[in-house]
Amino acid sequence: MTKVIVNSGACGYTVTITAEKGKDKKIAVFLDTDCEMVGKMLADIALVDQRVTLTNLRDNPVYQSAAKHLKHAACPVPSAILKAIEVEAGLNVSKDVRIEFIREK
Repeated sequence: MTKVIVNSGACGYTVTITAEKGKDKKIAVFLDTDCEMVGKMLADIALVDQRVTLTNLRDNPVYQSAAKHLKHAACPVPSAILKAIEVEAGLNVSKDVRIEFIREK
């Protein structure tokens, strides 16, 4: 099981993503959040093929679901979902990702 916590930023929502490997290269995705938009994505991506991480953005089911349900294009959650799937599938190592704003005077 792979678990990722996303603090989404200005919206104030936190999302806990859990990815769990099943049979036939399928990954079960669980999303724990108070964000209704992210929560609606689960109906589309609760069970995905691990190869979803190798699919281009336009054809990617996670990003297609995000396009359908999320109002904010810069939401970091879809990328984090794919990272969790990738690690759970053994296609990459778990390494923290960070977006940092540099505020200069």
